[in-house]
Amino acid sequence: MSFASKRLRPRLLGLYALAGLAFWYASPTGTSIALGLAPIAIGEGIRLWATGHLHKNDALTVTGVYAYVRHPLYLGTLLICAGFLGMAQNGLALVALAGLALFFFAYYLPYKDRIESARLESLYGDEFRRYAAAVPRLLPRLRPYVALGASREQLPAWRMARFADNNELGTAAAVGVGVIAMVVRWQLA
Repeated sequence: MSFASKRLRPRLLGLYALAGLAFWYASPTGTSIALGLAPIAIGEGIRLWATGHLHKNDALTVTGVYAYVRHPLYLGTLLICAGFLGMAQNGLALVALAGLALFFFAYYLPYKDRIESARLESLYGDEFRRYAAAVPRLLPRLRPYVALGASREQLPAWRMARFADNNELGTAAAVGVGVIAMVVRWQLA
């Protein structure tokens, strides 16, 4: 699925509208931009690391950042959103952050976790159950998970081909454009 078709779904329009409102009313400063860059960079770094390991439907991915957290793409996205909302630095941004967090933790993550876990359990059985029991959803573990019978030397490395197949370049570009837009908004204020 392409970047555009994946991101332009009708069910996401409310979130895009909320992001647009937060940007419209944003009051970024040099300090808020600097502080917002840290979670954005960490979040995008996590997403880049994850997509270079992600096998999607070909194999159970338990390497790279997936050895520390089961949902690194969601974790990265949350950090990116928090960074942008911190850059926006206004009351609407805080309301947007609270609304986004409520939606994400109360509805979206439990829903997606149920669906993805059921699919992965049906495909990989005990292998997935062991992984899910050992690796937290969003708060990373301190030591990497190693699948039963695998050694660290046998684990596949990050691959540019996987990164490209997982369409992360479009997301990274959108994040970069967002940061540039916030800097321009600050400079024009």
